[in-house]
Amino acid sequence: MSKRDYYEVLGVDRSADETTIKKAYRKLAMKYHPDRNPNDAEAELKFKEINEAYEILTDKEKRQYYDQFGHAGVNQNAGGQGFSGFGGFEDIINEMFGGGFGGGGARARRAGPARGGDIRVDITISFEEAAFGVKKDIEFYRTEECPTCHGTGAEPGSNVKTCPQCHGTGQVRYSQRSLFGESITVGECNVCHGTGEVPDKVCHTCKGKKKVKKKRTINVNIPAGVDQGSVLTLRGEGDLGDKGGPRGDVHVVIRVQKHAQFKRDGSDLSHDLHISFARAALGGEVKVPTLEGKVKYNIEPGTQSGTVFRLKGKGIQNLEAYGKGDLYVRVIVDVPTKLTEDQKTALRQYAQKMGETVGGKEKKLFEKMKGAFS
Repeated sequence: MSKRDYYEVLGVDRSADETTIKKAYRKLAMKYHPDRNPNDAEAELKFKEINEAYEILTDKEKRQYYDQFGHAGVNQNAGGQGFSGFGGFEDIINEMFGGGFGGGGARARRAGPARGGDIRVDITISFEEAAFGVKKDIEFYRTEECPTCHGTGAEPGSNVKTCPQCHGTGQVRYSQRSLFGESITVGECNVCHGTGEVPDKVCHTCKGKKKVKKKRTINVNIPAGVDQGSVLTLRGEGDLGDKGGPRGDVHVVIRVQKHAQFKRDGSDLSHDLHISFARAALGGEVKVPTLEGKVKYNIEPGTQSGTVFRLKGKGIQNLEAYGKGDLYVRVIVDVPTKLTEDQKTALRQYAQKMGETVGGKEKKLFEKMKGAFS
């Protein structure tokens, strides 16, 4: 069954800002959260659906891919990665009301495994490479486990101790009094950054971050038929996750150079073929360029400028289906601009036989020819 449009799921316009999207999400999350609808399979499915829509539309990069390519441009499994930071019904209440009233608040708890960040790599290929496919090496930097501390953040030989700020919870509470009583919010500890632990001596390589940036090279198989703006996703090749979480993805965005002779429309190509007035009038064999070399084609006598003929299967491989597109060739009849005296005489004789009187004013004849074949 096809997925519903994410904007439709949350009931917002495509131009909605992040604040509007969050407001719509919270309203629906309150209604369909499993804690409020126990043993209700339909409510659970709806909650997963709005969660997936929220995750995509509040991520700037994922939203851009979705707006451009639809569901095919984003991770189809986005909805199975949890509840976008809201672990339970109580968390939604606290997110909306700052921890409740009269001293209530969310239960402090340490963050679990988190997926690594995605990486975007832009690559430029030639028109022919897009048409026939190509293998390319792409280079990018991603986070890896620090080789010195092996992900502890501590200098080798140094001990790791419980964070004195949050006492190992990874979170700290902030209270604020108002006319409605005391509100308590829970946030990530700014000392241990949610880990609950701090080293006695920080690792000199990663400065306590547990990760370092390293250059990575991957040979990517770019399939025949990719177009400007096509996105290839390399699963699990992105930044390292936290606390055993999976790696993010690498999104390879394709840029295709223009071609001097061909224009592209999906899997079809178009080309302007210039021929002489004599060839258009009398017909004959011409050579038409294609991406696979020149082919012969017979021009019919009396062919007019602007006539279009089709060469079937001479386009580009269809990325979404079997077969190739077609090549559409538009005939352009070139009117001569420089003539010898013999050529002018021959044209005057032609004009007289066609019932036209030029009387040495050959310019009028040329203007008529130009108008006829433009």
